[in-house]
Amino acid sequence: MPEQTWNPFETLSRTLWIGGAQWAGKSTVARILAHRHGLTAYHYDYHDARGHQDRRIARRVALGEPPENPTPDTVWVGTTPEAMAAATLDGFPVRFEWALDDLRGLYSPRPIIAEGWGLRPELVAPLLDTPRRMIVLVPTENFRQHQLSTLPRAAAMGQSTSDPARAQANRIARDRLVAEDAVRKAEEHGIRVIEVDGSRDAAAIADEVGEHFGEALLG
Repeated sequence: MPEQTWNPFETLSRTLWIGGAQWAGKSTVARILAHRHGLTAYHYDYHDARGHQDRRIARRVALGEPPENPTPDTVWVGTTPEAMAAATLDGFPVRFEWALDDLRGLYSPRPIIAEGWGLRPELVAPLLDTPRRMIVLVPTENFRQHQLSTLPRAAAMGQSTSDPARAQANRIARDRLVAEDAVRKAEEHGIRVIEVDGSRDAAAIADEVGEHFGEALLG
């Protein structure tokens, strides 16, 4: 058997990227493709929420901010969707570097599929040898509303606030603004965008994404 060696830069060069918006089915599509082709899937949202907390705290301390998380009311109620979107977009570059560290730590002789809303087109583009290694999924407004009404994790905040209705409205409006930014940045970098409207199931969307990735998906 030939000796296997780990090359972190090769890992990144072989990664296939699914970015875009919340509630567009990115995780589901990545799981389907990974299962079909025997690949490793990296779920940005999962690792960012669970694996990067120490880095998040250290960064806040370095910036002179309180190490504790802001209160739910501060994050979701006492602000505006525009301010929330701006803060989210400002934080993505730092969080992207943490995701790259995770990906460099993976070894696979096959491509890795990385998905998540923090995998922004403008951040991923410098790593691509071709725009076909990335795709951006965004929901239409009708499909976003469908997801919000049918997915428990989308319909509920998961955190208690003094004004749940306002918190949810702010979150939805923020997500819409962040999605619109993803589409603009994808178009600027020549990266394909698929609008998910609910007329096709996740397997059919995975078919289209797989066709887009083409031979790169096969390693």
